[in-house]
Amino acid sequence: MENKNTITRRSAITGMGAICLTTAFTPVLGADFTGDEKANILPEDPKTKYPRPPFKEQKQPWPGLVSKMDPRPDHGEKSYKGSGRLKGRKALITGGDSGMGRAAAIAYAREGADVAINYYPTEEEDAKEVIQLINAEGRKAIAIPGDLRDESFCKSLVEKAVKELGGLDIVINNAARQQTHDSILDISTEDFDATIKTNIYAPFWIIKAALPHLKPGSSIIGTSSVQAYAPTEDLYDYAQTKAATTNYIKSLAKQLAPKGIRVNGVAPGPVWTPLQVSGGATMEKLKNFGGQTPMGRPGQPAELASIYVQLAAEDASYATGQIYGSSGGEGNP
Repeated sequence: MENKNTITRRSAITGMGAICLTTAFTPVLGADFTGDEKANILPEDPKTKYPRPPFKEQKQPWPGLVSKMDPRPDHGEKSYKGSGRLKGRKALITGGDSGMGRAAAIAYAREGADVAINYYPTEEEDAKEVIQLINAEGRKAIAIPGDLRDESFCKSLVEKAVKELGGLDIVINNAARQQTHDSILDISTEDFDATIKTNIYAPFWIIKAALPHLKPGSSIIGTSSVQAYAPTEDLYDYAQTKAATTNYIKSLAKQLAPKGIRVNGVAPGPVWTPLQVSGGATMEKLKNFGGQTPMGRPGQPAELASIYVQLAAEDASYATGQIYGSSGGEGNP
């Protein structure tokens, strides 16, 4: 006679099946996602995710402002979601008011880092927005305006960042000068000097000043360009500096690896930043900016933010001397 309290093999298997089915289907049937949550789950077509050419003609005095661009670039102000990957870190970012520097500053703050940004004094309007965004994450934000073509300023920039942040373990050399010229004959010695000093001398001065403060686990990140690999005829001086940037990253990585300091770079393709509207592209080139890429559009700074995060994060501890490209399918690496 079967005991009513005894569970038979058949009833146990049947019950387990019901539980498994309930577990498998309940989350799906009970899901109630908001519009934003659905957007985060469903992938977007990268070809149409952001504005495509043609763009309207627009020109600004160098170095240009994000707030006056049309369309306005996306730096991840509303889209970037952090997860504490850089908690407690202290970063200095040159060119942190706009472009990839701004995208990195926003992402770093949302990943838990305190951030000091440098920018040219005329970019104060954009810089204030970045400072507010960093503060909104409960992180320390330091604004240090100044001209990177001045060696003494570069030294004081690092010293102020170290003092105000209470240390330093991430340095992003992102600021750059880019001016288009049809011919080498159109580039004055003054123009050439300004580009070389901004793009090459400044990182040299900043890294030298920062090294005594960097401990094992620190990261140095440089912003290179697709121009280092596939230079165009109208950016003769700028392209040289980006090839040199790629080279100093690889050389310095070998020099500093024994000290536990990693050095890497990011090589953007055509990205929608104030560089283009403040002399970095002709009006004709601007109208079809990014249209030559397989994606058919320029990138947005927000699309590179996660690369800067990854290169500074602890889980990328074996990556050094690397150049990470993001160019919509053209160029190298």
